[in-house]
Amino acid sequence: MSKYKIQIAESAEKSLAKIPKRDRSKIIEKIESLKEDSRPTGYIKLKGSSKVALYRIRYGDYRMVYTVKDENLIILILEIGNRKEVYS
Repeated sequence: MSKYKIQIAESAEKSLAKIPKRDRSKIIEKIESLKEDSRPTGYIKLKGSSKVALYRIRYGDYRMVYTVKDENLIILILEIGNRKEVYS
């Protein structure tokens, strides 16, 4: 299986910077693990009208929303945040 490259949207990076350091490092580990498995155990495909499939993984109360570009082997992290904020 080929390795994916991770790209993080600027807004997601800003959100990540606001998360406490302890949680942030775990979230980064979780994101990095997507390089090996773009749809890991526990991922959820989000429903919606978007033409692009969106997926969600979680760490504790935090959610990471991303899309996978299989043809280019790229994972784009779109949102990172507390579960109360990420879906609004």
